[in-house]
This record gives sequence, structure tokens and C-alpha cells, in this order.
Amino acid sequence: MKIEKITLRQVSMPLIHFFETSFGRTTQREIILLEVLGEGLSGWGEVTCGEEPVYSEEWVDGAWMLLGDMIGPAIVNRHFESAADFCEIIPAVRGHNMAKGGLEAAVWDLDARQAGAPLYRHIGGVRAEIPCGVSIGIQDSIDELLEKIAVEVEAGYQRVKIKIKPGWDLDVLRWVRDRFPGIKLMADANSAYTLSDVDHLKGLDEFYLMMIEQPLACDDIIDHGKLQAALETPICLDESIRSVRHAGQAIELRACRMINVKLGRVGGFGEAKRIHDAAEAAGMPVWCGGMLESGIGRAHNIALSTLPDFVLPGDVSASKRYWERDIITPPVEVTPRGTIEVREAPGFGYGLDHDYIAHLTTRQREIG
Repeated sequence: MKIEKITLRQVSMPLIHFFETSFGRTTQREIILLEVLGEGLSGWGEVTCGEEPVYSEEWVDGAWMLLGDMIGPAIVNRHFESAADFCEIIPAVRGHNMAKGGLEAAVWDLDARQAGAPLYRHIGGVRAEIPCGVSIGIQDSIDELLEKIAVEVEAGYQRVKIKIKPGWDLDVLRWVRDRFPGIKLMADANSAYTLSDVDHLKGLDEFYLMMIEQPLACDDIIDHGKLQAALETPICLDESIRSVRHAGQAIELRACRMINVKLGRVGGFGEAKRIHDAAEAAGMPVWCGGMLESGIGRAHNIALSTLPDFVLPGDVSASKRYWERDIITPPVEVTPRGTIEVREAPGFGYGLDHDYIAHLTTRQREIG
């Protein structure tokens, strides 16, 4: 396999509705798309980092420079056996998983297209349909939050996740549970608490949540183990798990009871599969988180979610929840039973709206 050319495109996509977490509020996404060309075919990937280094140390301008000046030039015209071997030729760059993961995803897509196979089967997926949940950000009022939840429950989504932070947590969850006593509900803190909040966080146990996601620091595993021992509510780790080594430490220390696997955060399909395998061997379920991706990143998330241990509904939801118009065709749609049917076309399974991508592109760079 040989990559003959890489094209970087930055697209600017306004969200239908703002999305707010404990980090802040997002109204527009600046997304780097990667197209890799080889043997007359193109594979596509997406860099999922944010506009600023708040979720992680990565951000769009940094990823653009790293891919364009260092990683891209180092791999163009290099030969490797398959996408599974691609990580062996990436230059020795510490961290920057989202930049590397976006490129690796594009290479997997190209590899699947060259093989004439659906990407999900190419990575070892087994499901033709995946369960879906939704992630709902912090709203301006509880009434707005309850209205949004009602819309998503009516649409059939199998699980609802709401963002929480100090001052927007227990009282909000109480309102939600009173209104929706039977839904599968989880809360995502995005590292908004410390271990000194343990007595407050024990209050979560009254709401029979599926999980509390990443309550403590983004790089912590040890304190999460202490907190999990004090809570009945299962902890799910997100930001803390960037490699299979971290997953193994979390499993050994009983720091969580489930793991959110994000392609960008862990650096692509190769490491995501290794984390999946470690969790499965430990009897720990995993699920796929979202990063406000365009349809390209969403299609890759669908493929990832077909692996056997992705038994919990992830954050992979319909395109129309985020975008007036997506950059893939058709847009991602969710069935009335709260699932996505996996497409069987080669690669990630969807077409590309090249005219719309060109319209949204704010800068472009070709390597090779």
C-alpha cells in the first residue's frame, strides 16, 4: 500500500444549536478533513480536536501544522502492507492522538475501499445495526433541557446523556428523573469535580444512572478508583483513557466499570481495537463517544461501534441533530427504534458531497 498524496481541508460548519459542556459553549465547528490518495482511490478521515485546547492539548491550528509540516510529508510515497501497519511509519511524535488518528482513519478507509469491503467488516465489526444514544449539552434553563430530552425520547433514542457541572447537577437530574422516570440516563461531567466532592457526588446514586462519565481530572485514574469505591453509580472513563495501557491500569485499579472509546482521543482504529479487546477480556463494556463530528467522523464512529464489546448505546446520532446539511450523502439517519443500520458500501459506506465540502472549505493544502 502506498499513499501518493494527502489533501488537508479545513471546513467551517455552524451547529444548529449551541452545545455547552463544563468546558464552555460551542456554536461552530472548525474541522480538518483528510483525503489520502492511493491507486486511484481516496480514503477520508477527520481530525476531531476542538478549536481551542480545552478538551485536550490539541487544537485545529496545531493539528494543521503538525499534519502539514511533519507527519504528512514523512508518509507520502512510503510503502506499508496495510492500514494495520500504518502506525509503524508515523514519525516519532509524542501525543497528538487526534491528528494522527484522523490520518489513520483515512488510511483505514482507503484500505477498505481498495479491498472493496465495508470499513466495519474490514476492522472486524460484527453488527449490521448499532444502538444509539444522544448527548445533550447544558441548556439555558431546565425547561429547555426537558423539552430537548422529550424530543429525543420521542425520536426513539435508547439512552440520554446530559452534561453536568457544579451548580447544574443534582437538582437538574432530579427534574429529569421526575419527568422521565424510565429512560436510560447518564451524566457527563467532563472533569468538573475533584475528590473533595465525593459526598456531593454520592447524591448521584438516587437517580439510578447508567453511569457518571469522567467526573474527575482528565489525566486521573487513581482518584477515580477511590471515588468508584464510594459510589454505587458506575463510573465511565473518557479523557483519562488514551491508550490500552491506561485502560489496563483503570481495569486493575477498578477506577471505572465501563470505558468511552473515541477514535481521535486514542489515536485511531488500531489503538481503539486494542482497548476494546482489553475491556472485553475483563468483562467491561465499552461505547463510542462523540466529538461533534461531521458525517465523515460520524461514519467512522459507526464502523467502530460494530465491534463486539460495544454493547452500550453510544453518542452516534443523526446528522440532523447537529447540521442543517451534512457533508456526506445520504446523511446519517436513526431508525424509530433508536438504531443506525450500517451501510455495506466499500469504505465508510457513505458518499461525499464534494460541492458542499468545497463551499465550506476555508483553507486547503496538498502534500505529495
